[in-house]
Amino acid sequence: MVYARFVKHRADAQALVDGGNLRLNRVRVAKGSLCVKPGDHLTIALAGRVRVVKVLGEAERRGPPETARRLYEEIGAETHEGAAQKQDASPPPVC
Repeated sequence: MVYARFVKHRADAQALVDGGNLRLNRVRVAKGSLCVKPGDHLTIALAGRVRVVKVLGEAERRGPPETARRLYEEIGAETHEGAAQKQDASPPPVC
């Protein structure tokens, strides 16, 4: 999480885990020491957004932003407001 620049510090990454805001392959992450490998999917709820990313690679240290972006592929992102608008825009059920 830190090397891919989703959060700035390890403590922030641990706070995501402790708050239940991180899922690995649709399973809630219960502890911070988990192994993530290429092909895994992460769902991250952070700052009013939900991001779904596919892990493409690993890094040995935190590098420049261009290198960090090559570690994952964005699959989906949605803001809290966007989700609410989708629900409001759906047509009412026909009875």
